[in-house]
Amino acid sequence: MLDKFQKQFVSTNPMSIFVIDDHPLMREAVVMLIRRLSSKAVVTELDRLAAVMPAVQEHGVPELICLDLKLPDTNGVSGVRELKQHFPDVPLVVLSASSAQDYEDLSIEAGADAYIQKSAGATEISNMLRVFLSEDLQLESLAPTEKLSKRQKQLLVMLDRGMSNRDIAEELQISEHTVKVHLWRLFRRLNVKSRSQASHLARTQGLL
Repeated sequence: MLDKFQKQFVSTNPMSIFVIDDHPLMREAVVMLIRRLSSKAVVTELDRLAAVMPAVQEHGVPELICLDLKLPDTNGVSGVRELKQHFPDVPLVVLSASSAQDYEDLSIEAGADAYIQKSAGATEISNMLRVFLSEDLQLESLAPTEKLSKRQKQLLVMLDRGMSNRDIAEELQISEHTVKVHLWRLFRRLNVKSRSQASHLARTQGLL
């Protein structure tokens, strides 16, 4: 049913964001962070997945979705799968109290673009959200591969070597969260979904 509304309503706001979390205080905290990071953000607060359809009808398709995994009407990563099925091109960030060890891989496999633990703190959460709120994301995702930054080319080499996020973080002396941000940007730039796809494209396009 969401498809009908996706086709019928198109968001005209500079940056329309859905924050879906049934915990009022946490939801308000996320909204405050977003508004500090982007003055153009128009945030719609929702407390369950069932509220998405009416929200799309009223506000249009969002340009970013922030989703908590534990909602009254979802189980595990089922909410991620449902939202990505209907909005495959909308970036989706999971903000969860569950440990990354338990749910990060499952969330990414289900279609999430990033996984952030709520316990990461305001600074780490802000750093991750800032990537998704960047005004040049659309332009960046359409840029030709020959315009990759020095850091992105460096990441491609590391991915080709089979290095984990932790290994990359240690070598570059940055946090694993920052590594994930860089990789997300790189994947969007290359229009790929995984590390293996990025490596394959890099080899076939002579980027290594």
